[in-house]
Amino acid sequence: MSTSAFITTAEVGPTGSGPLDGVTVGVKDNISTAGVRTTCGSAMLEGYVPPYDATVVERLKAAGATVVGKTNMDEFGMGTTTETSAFGPTDNPAAPGRVPGGSSGGSAAAVAAGDADVALGSDTGGSVRCPAAFCGVVGIKPTYGLVSRYGLVAYANSLEQIGPLAPTVEAAAELLDVIAGVDERDATTRAPPAGAPDSYADAADGDVDGLTVGVPTELLEGVDEGVEAAFDEALESLRDRGATTETVSLPSVETAVQAYYVIAMSEASSNLARFDGVRYGPATEADGDWNDAFAAVREEGFGEEVKRRILLGTYALSAGYHDDYYAKAQDARAWVKRDFEEAFEAVDVLASPTMPVPPFELGESLEDPLQMYLADANTVPVNLANLPAISVPAGETDGGPVGVQLVGPAFGEETIVRAGSALA
Repeated sequence: MSTSAFITTAEVGPTGSGPLDGVTVGVKDNISTAGVRTTCGSAMLEGYVPPYDATVVERLKAAGATVVGKTNMDEFGMGTTTETSAFGPTDNPAAPGRVPGGSSGGSAAAVAAGDADVALGSDTGGSVRCPAAFCGVVGIKPTYGLVSRYGLVAYANSLEQIGPLAPTVEAAAELLDVIAGVDERDATTRAPPAGAPDSYADAADGDVDGLTVGVPTELLEGVDEGVEAAFDEALESLRDRGATTETVSLPSVETAVQAYYVIAMSEASSNLARFDGVRYGPATEADGDWNDAFAAVREEGFGEEVKRRILLGTYALSAGYHDDYYAKAQDARAWVKRDFEEAFEAVDVLASPTMPVPPFELGESLEDPLQMYLADANTVPVNLANLPAISVPAGETDGGPVGVQLVGPAFGEETIVRAGSALA
């Protein structure tokens, strides 16, 4: 077993029998597992052992799955490379010496290396799809509300969803079938509209005859030549199977990265306020009053990227700046959602490269956080609009695997699974 893919190894057996009988699952380390350490990749939670299972873990075990460990991740989900983990980086088994993507890099690496049959990740701005693309596996970011977030340690509540990673589209869809559904413990969950399929896995039949695929021009800007060539081949493959492609425009995605990071960092600054040294955090010997103790715990417990995002988020929410930053970011989010809705009036799915570049070399992006943020340009608009998307393998470049992203309308998982299965 590739230890760098896991923070904690374990063997938690099933509680029932079902479609996942005999299947091993890696669970991202920000998803609660009763009796098994859940660290979020942070020294702040290094010794934390939850007393309960997340809803998705309950459903996995009830369906016959065995949990084999908690997978490595960027600290509190903040990163695109799985290098901000307090427990060290994860190597990419599909491109050794390069990052596996993030923040669910450990989950993707575990699947790519065969250390787990399937895995769960969480996707706030691409954190399932990015590592799926970089490791050459399949990753699904579900519609917001399709999968319960109960037991997920929150980073940015309005953006994140738990999603599956697997070697094939069908296996990912089978895992989605198990974890999807309304949960009374999570008020954000919603029932799919009437006419939704009973099984997403049944849609993995590769039948795209008559499907209209939109290609947003904005999501091809600045794409690496090798990545673009692989993407063009994928489009040709879809056309060979009977799909048609047409160019569309999503003009507002030009501001999506800026809006996403303002919103995500603002929500993170609020969510991470609970880590105050009273309930969680390392022991410190700070002198002075409670404020000094609070600061000392956060200085020692949080890594640099988490501190950066908390500070930026607190600034964006502060009096005098809220309207200039957070309110404008929410306006931009509304425009992004509107552009997607208009595009789906003309096409069935949207296609783009999942990531505009091949996997970074280990250590390459740590000195330039902006490079890491901009790498999410094709994935964050989907989270802002709360839509479903899948990343499927589309060959390789000299730098490593390439992924194609297919985006559907809200609760359009059946369509993206069908389209994705025509490619992988």
